[in-house]
Amino acid sequence: MLLENDSIKLRAIEPEDLDQLYEWENDTELWKFGSSIAPFSRYAIKQYINRSGENIFQTHQQRFIVELKSSKQSIGTIDLYDFDPFHKRAGVGILVDKKFQGKGLGSLILTLLEEYAFRFLKINQLYAIIPFRNNASIRLFTKCNYQQTGVLNQWLSTDIGFEDALFMQNINQ
Repeated sequence: MLLENDSIKLRAIEPEDLDQLYEWENDTELWKFGSSIAPFSRYAIKQYINRSGENIFQTHQQRFIVELKSSKQSIGTIDLYDFDPFHKRAGVGILVDKKFQGKGLGSLILTLLEEYAFRFLKINQLYAIIPFRNNASIRLFTKCNYQQTGVLNQWLSTDIGFEDALFMQNINQ
């Protein structure tokens, strides 16, 4: 079945996810890997959840909650962003809760998203922009057949100055 395997499921965001999303979005340690520069209010996240049912062709993004099938526990999110239906490409962002990192779940999650993107949405390519120092993400995307196709010089502003980012792509074969 699309969007699930034996151990995990990618599902739509539900109102009950408010507290967990609030925690993840406001974890300042994660901001360096994304584009957040300020905390999100519960109200803002609630509004986001209310709009999350909109079509990817309207919003050009789609976020899934990653759930363990055995316990129905939310363990992260995975996003398609900057979806371009004409050029058939989208960016990928993944977050695995700290308690579940290092268990091989990232590749299972990314593989499910790829199946959805390539088989259902008919996307030609997925890409990720990864901070040069994010070794865990670089290993994950490399393991899942993403190729480094470029370096974005001084792409990210960090607490120690500007940092390069890797541009990695996975072309649908």
